[in-house]
Amino acid sequence: MGFPLLVALAAVTLAPAANAGVNDPVPLDVHRPDVVQFIQEMHDRNGFDVEALTAEFADVRIQPATLDAMSRPAEKALAWYDYRARFINDQRVQEGIAFWAAHRELLDSVAEARGVPGEIVLGILGVETSFGRIIGKYRVIDALATLAFDYPPRSPFFRAELEQLLLLSREEAIDPRTVLGSYAGAMGSAQFMPSSYRRYAIDATADGKRDLWNDWADIFGSIANYLQVHGWASGEPVLADAEVDASRAASLGPTKVALEDTVATLREKGVHFDTTLRPDAPAMLIVAEQPDHVGYRVGFRNFYTLTRYNRSPLYSMAVSDLGAELVKRGTAVPPQGAQP
Repeated sequence: MGFPLLVALAAVTLAPAANAGVNDPVPLDVHRPDVVQFIQEMHDRNGFDVEALTAEFADVRIQPATLDAMSRPAEKALAWYDYRARFINDQRVQEGIAFWAAHRELLDSVAEARGVPGEIVLGILGVETSFGRIIGKYRVIDALATLAFDYPPRSPFFRAELEQLLLLSREEAIDPRTVLGSYAGAMGSAQFMPSSYRRYAIDATADGKRDLWNDWADIFGSIANYLQVHGWASGEPVLADAEVDASRAASLGPTKVALEDTVATLREKGVHFDTTLRPDAPAMLIVAEQPDHVGYRVGFRNFYTLTRYNRSPLYSMAVSDLGAELVKRGTAVPPQGAQP
């Protein structure tokens, strides 16, 4: 969606509040036909009380900042070398090493149970929330309502997620008006969208609650479960550095995120890389821009699995690289046992 339309949407949204600043949140109009229809659908499909849900929505605030953030995601704005520097740096690596030492026993148990290495779980946590330190500043119900009702390009998706949030709040006894998350409605240390929370979060501690904010056993287990369900192959690599024959490079530009090649077919196209995987193993070529040249990497099945968590190849490379850096620099750190 282009910038002029974003401005128009913000102007329409802010119209009811004459004294509001351009970026100030404003109350959701619960009498809007689309809002009334959504509330009625929640009653018809899921048994929510119309009056109670209307009263709850009267406390919702439309957030222009959410619309602004949707227009400029980092994955689209940054080259790989800039994106990587945001997540693989001394501060985040040192935080990750200390976090791993504090939770090593629990991470080891998750890796043994689900086949997902601890460094991959940590890579996701480090990229998503700096190991649970930064979980987002937006009320999730505000973010989802803003995108559900005032972001036409993806309103069906976000209306579905708003419905999932309300169902989740009922199932897990969560107050949706107090839950904080990202500008797109992702929640907790793992940054699960509500639908993923309901589908993939697990109660690892068997305490009757799936808590992705405070319970590290649930958090680690849920991340690993998500990857396992989406095809994580235990013991297989994620990425390999690659070089491409100069005469073939022009025909091997960026491609869609899909396993349409194999180890053998990429090599036939002039891509050189090392791997112990079989020639028929699925693979894809990834462009990894460097400051002074075009770099290349090859992603395997586990790389594709990481893109199911976040569809950006930059994100998946950052997760893998952060995990690898934690292994490289943190292997000498003695375990300190898991924290509750």
